[in-house]
Amino acid sequence: MNRTLFCCSALLLCCVATAQSPAPVAGAQAGATPSAVAPGVMSTESPEVTQFQKIEDAWSTAVNAHDQYGLENVLSPLFVDVAANGDISTRNQQVVQVIAGEDKTVHLTQRVVTVRMLGDVAVANGTYTLHHKVGSGEADEKGVFTQVFERLRGGWMCINSQRTLVPVEPSGAKAKAKKPSTAEEPFHIPLFGH
Repeated sequence: MNRTLFCCSALLLCCVATAQSPAPVAGAQAGATPSAVAPGVMSTESPEVTQFQKIEDAWSTAVNAHDQYGLENVLSPLFVDVAANGDISTRNQQVVQVIAGEDKTVHLTQRVVTVRMLGDVAVANGTYTLHHKVGSGEADEKGVFTQVFERLRGGWMCINSQRTLVPVEPSGAKAKAKKPSTAEEPFHIPLFGH
């Protein structure tokens, strides 16, 4: 009885170990790195980046042309936007801004840098430039974005967007000289040293 139980346990353990080992990728060379074997997992040269760049272009075109329906085709009804200044808005609020079109100088360009595919969810990261009216003048806002997309009805719709400004030094400004660290080690904690 013990021998039969032991044999069954050993067989089950072998089956589990075989099922959990990664399957070889077709055309993979021995010793190839995972990133060389599986492009597109997080790559700037992938079909996913091209696909999501088209979505970002449609989004930018809708904003620039004040196209309500174009924007509704890209943004999910559950969409939440966190602007670079911290303002939070929904899809309906974004659509109202497009319809109202009070700022005739608005021009948005977005460039996808990476896309991570997580089943029916995709996370796109990239850069953007937003030309818009500020007070009585105009300004260019440059930054980075993270956008979360959900696969719906055979397409992708954005459900969340977060934008962060990239600080730009004024032209002619001198870079501040950094004071050298007095720490002996990279993670020196003064209270616990020596």
